[in-house]
Amino acid sequence: MSMKPQHRGRLKERAGQAEGEAQGAKQVSPQREVHKFEMHWLRSPLPKRCVLLFTQRLFCSQRQLPILTLFTKDPCPLCDDAKEVLEPYKHRFILHEVDITLPNNKVWYDRYKFDIPVFHLNGQFLMMHRVNTTLLEKRLSKLEDT
Repeated sequence: MSMKPQHRGRLKERAGQAEGEAQGAKQVSPQREVHKFEMHWLRSPLPKRCVLLFTQRLFCSQRQLPILTLFTKDPCPLCDDAKEVLEPYKHRFILHEVDITLPNNKVWYDRYKFDIPVFHLNGQFLMMHRVNTTLLEKRLSKLEDT
């Protein structure tokens, strides 16, 4: 029965490791091992590749989706209806809900307490009370074209 050359090499390596351990081979501290790994990592092309990919994604990626802010409170049946109407459009924006009843949203509560749901698109007022799909479509298309 003959053994493949690659298997013989592995067995020799393992035997050498076992001999070294048995003879009390010099122990390497964990910090030194980490340092060796870090140095190997820094010398490899991988970090450069990671930085390149990161910067490409940062500067050359697809445009960010616009942010549609919904000013709401709980309960708000009109807000629930509005979210259902927005469902077919949800892949075209990021929906950010702001609960106007929270203490840190007092400014929005004072402004919109009788008008919710209110929508802002990228920080600009868009609509209130009900979703105007025509207006939403127009503004989203305008943002997508630029």
